[in-house]
Amino acid sequence: MPELVFYNDPAAFLADVEPVLAADPVVTTVLATVTQRVAAADRRGEPRADHPHWWLAVREAGEVVGAAMRTAPFGPYPLYLLPMPEQAARDLARALHERGEEVAAANGALPATEHFAAELARLHGRRAEVHEHMRLWEATAIAAPEAPPGRLRAARLEDTDLVVDWWNAFSAAADEQAGRTATSAMVESIEPDDAARRIAEELVWLWEDESGRVLHLTAHNPPAFGVARIGPVYTPREARGHGYASAGVAAVSQRLLDGGARVCLFTDQANPTSNKIYAELGYRPVVDMANLRIS
Repeated sequence: MPELVFYNDPAAFLADVEPVLAADPVVTTVLATVTQRVAAADRRGEPRADHPHWWLAVREAGEVVGAAMRTAPFGPYPLYLLPMPEQAARDLARALHERGEEVAAANGALPATEHFAAELARLHGRRAEVHEHMRLWEATAIAAPEAPPGRLRAARLEDTDLVVDWWNAFSAAADEQAGRTATSAMVESIEPDDAARRIAEELVWLWEDESGRVLHLTAHNPPAFGVARIGPVYTPREARGHGYASAGVAAVSQRLLDGGARVCLFTDQANPTSNKIYAELGYRPVVDMANLRIS
């Protein structure tokens, strides 16, 4: 039978689960980068926001065979699940139900996330529905397109307001391109302080035209276990259709590869534009995931 081990301390979780995260760092990219970010904030002494912060390791015969976390700073505070045995996913649903923890959404690897959501919905007399079908991609080489006029440059501190506005506009734009009118189950916003920190670390890149007008944003996370994850990728409506997203993602991806990192990104499978762009750049599917709501 699987054993569920909960953690409130991200550093302790990383110490116990690091070999598993390092063994498949593309599939574990979200859990690894988020956990490292929270652990770094803890080391800086930053107070945690008032929302759930916990991590889970699933063990069988002493070996870690799955992991999950609940750290999302946006409602409805979804869980994030990595691959794990079906029994463990259902046991997790029962454990949260027994301790009275309200859960309305879950994201992550299939089929573990579906098993978790289905069991939790059954326990509450509710229904689990897929809100978004996601796909994780990795590129080992980039087929760079012909670039539009202009250049890629690192965002500067004076770009902070623009970065915040575009970063926070990304989710609504992605939903619109995917043909959804409902809000995404996973809407993460950024505050000016966090944007400024990411800019200082050269994690945000902008495409500007020959006149210096900024037309596109491509950001990425710092590498975790050697893997950097691209996102968000945003072009304002009036600048779309000119190849800025392709050029920006290609240039940032190549820069990361040249620096020795592996590079990955997520797409919404309902968004034909982004899926087409990334496939043409050389990204290949790794695993399908889903965002589910329990209603």
